[in-house]
Amino acid sequence: MYTEQANILSEHFGLKNNLDSKVTIKPIGNGHINTTLLLQGDNVPVVVQKLNTYVFPQPNKLVNNSRLIEQHLVNKKQNNNYDLEIIKHVATLNQDYLIDIKGDSWRGLEFIGGSYSEDVVANVQQAKIAANAFGQFAAALEDFDATQLFSVIPDFHHLAKRIEALKEVVELDKHDLVTCAQDEVDFCLNQQDLIDELETLKTQLPLRACHNDTKINNMLFCSKEHNAKAVIDLDTCMSGYWLFDFGDMVRTFCSPEEEDSTNLDNVIIREDIFEAIVEGYVTPLQSLITRAEKQSFWVGAKVMCLMIGVRFLTDYLDGDNYFSIKRVGHNLDRAKNQFTLYRDLLKKEEKLRVLLD
Repeated sequence: MYTEQANILSEHFGLKNNLDSKVTIKPIGNGHINTTLLLQGDNVPVVVQKLNTYVFPQPNKLVNNSRLIEQHLVNKKQNNNYDLEIIKHVATLNQDYLIDIKGDSWRGLEFIGGSYSEDVVANVQQAKIAANAFGQFAAALEDFDATQLFSVIPDFHHLAKRIEALKEVVELDKHDLVTCAQDEVDFCLNQQDLIDELETLKTQLPLRACHNDTKINNMLFCSKEHNAKAVIDLDTCMSGYWLFDFGDMVRTFCSPEEEDSTNLDNVIIREDIFEAIVEGYVTPLQSLITRAEKQSFWVGAKVMCLMIGVRFLTDYLDGDNYFSIKRVGHNLDRAKNQFTLYRDLLKKEEKLRVLLD
């Protein structure tokens, strides 16, 4: 499918030693936004990505952000202050980090071999390992100036604006879908208390350089040792608050079902997994985190479960422009899944908050 692009990219990255060299390209990963492929030529393989410029209209700023984070982590690792492998950009033969192919923006990343990812957390140990890796990542960036990072998606975790965006597509209803999701719409528009709680809380917290997409499949496990190998997907690294990174781990680690599962009876918060996230994430941050930040994690868990559901619902009503889909109603299914998880989180608040305290 991407044969022409593969040949062009292999020339840019010097993967062909002669005219008879064969190049292979195949999908890798399960990302919703960018198209990610593994390009294999005569030399080492390269992960190539076609960046979604609808989501990231300034791909050069995205690459610059990622490279700033990458360089900071490399310095940390050289000083023995960061143990994980680092996802690095690959320069072309002309020392470029973005390639234009017929109007599409492509980039190359080093392939981290001997690793695997998970879409659903299997057990407590996996949850603790992954949360600890994201904690190490956050700790390594504690002295990074977050104001250097360009806001590649403005207001990415701004719940109030996500709700406003939902209201706008509901009012337009240009695809006549609101009646199919009226219960979900009404539920979202009834969450003003959480919006107010979040806005008040943010005034008490330090601004951090955050990953902003701490899904379980953005952490690679080592194939041999099954320990943490690398934190990947730095596309949404921007300034923000640790509560969002914690919350996204709760959202993606705690359910025994994938986020698009329609088996809603089984979409629950596993309490032992929640506890493992707390222990794994907080341990590397122990000497860095403020009391207010740790207390904010409960709000982060609520916000992220609700907000991604709002975003899935908004995209469904708007014609599925943002998240890639594999079936009709895919984003509505995702939204229902996340709202189910959010409701279970609220139902278990008393038990879970004790684990945080």
